[in-house]
Parts: sequence; structure tokens; C-alpha cells
Amino acid sequence: MYICKVNVNLKTLMIMRTITTLVILCLTIAGYAQDKQPTFKAENDVVKATYYYQDGSIKTQGYFKDKKLTGEWVSFDKSGNKVQLGYYDNGQKVGKWFVWAKESLKEINYEDNAVASVNVWKSESKVALNNK
Repeated sequence: MYICKVNVNLKTLMIMRTITTLVILCLTIAGYAQDKQPTFKAENDVVKATYYYQDGSIKTQGYFKDKKLTGEWVSFDKSGNKVQLGYYDNGQKVGKWFVWAKESLKEINYEDNAVASVNVWKSESKVALNNK
């Protein structure tokens, strides 16, 4: 009889653990569901897409043409500072992309949707000026 009681307690614990896990999962999903939904606005032959943080500030803006990323795409941090600027052509990364970090700026050059070169500038880098 004692063994049976232990099994019932273990089953009860397993059920409670499963229910607790499901409740946490549901709360997590509900939290993500409250994000501000992206907006899409037709502008001539492209669609401007704007994605948002939970607080409503802009996270990313860019364009689609024929359901493919095109033109300039810009990403911002939660304070509104630009953190990335890049370009797409027919869904492919092209040209110069810029990524701002706390202490540096990266310039990434794309050719045929692949990284061709990367330059990194740090705040302590010397800059030559032409004061004519």
C-alpha cells in the first residue's frame, strides 16, 4: 500500500510540473503576442515595411518589391540610434553596409550577396582632415 501511495504522489508531481510548464509557456507566448505589429505601406512600386519594439519605437525600416527585400534597410536600437544601414537588390545584399557599435563602425562590402571586404573604424582611429 505504501508503494502505491508513493506512485500516486510522483504522478501528481509530474502532472503539476507539466501544468506549471504549460502555464509559463502560455504567459511567454502572450507576452510576445503583445508586440506592436509591423506596418506595410505601398509607395509607388514598392512596399515600405516598418517593424517595432514592444514600446512602439521603430526597430527596422525598409522596402519590399515583389515580396523581396529591396533598397535601403535601417535598424535602430531602442533609443532610436541607428545601428545598421544596408542595401538589397532583388533580395540580395549589395554594396556598402554600415554597422554601428559602442566603440566602432564597421563597413561591410557585399558583392554577389557575399562579404567582399570589411573595414573597422574605432573611436581612437586618427582621421585626416583637409582644411582648405
